[in-house]
Amino acid sequence: MVEGQTPRTCVIVLGMARDAKSADLAQLRRARDRMDREYAQPLDVAALARTACMSPGHFARRFRAVYGETPYAYLMTRRIERAKALLRSGDVSVTEACVRVGCTSLGSFSARFTELVGETPSAYRARTHEAVAAVPGCIARHLGQPVRFREAPPPGPALA
Repeated sequence: MVEGQTPRTCVIVLGMARDAKSADLAQLRRARDRMDREYAQPLDVAALARTACMSPGHFARRFRAVYGETPYAYLMTRRIERAKALLRSGDVSVTEACVRVGCTSLGSFSARFTELVGETPSAYRARTHEAVAAVPGCIARHLGQPVRFREAPPPGPALA
């Protein structure tokens, strides 16, 4: 306690800090919901920060602290998740899936897809997805979310 403050003053200050944190969370959630909804639109940190009523630097720091990844990483994960659904249907090419989910560079899209899924978009599209067809949509959505550090098993025999 700082000299001159009463215990009641400290409680009020702590209560204001708690209210500020919950307001931050609500604003961050609003930006995250925008990414989920408008993933195919061109979104940058500055636009998302405006949605959260924060400066770009503060927004990026708080987003990472709360959600464990940068806003760009979160957005790309959502885009890859949507691209996987498009590629599973087999009706679209890799380039068309890339454009539909809002990516402007096929090379960056393919690199990020390979990093998150563990195989190239072309290989993922060519693979059979019959097992997913029998799974209810809500479960398939959860299982279809890209996982950091490879989703597919590594090629070759497993080492003991």
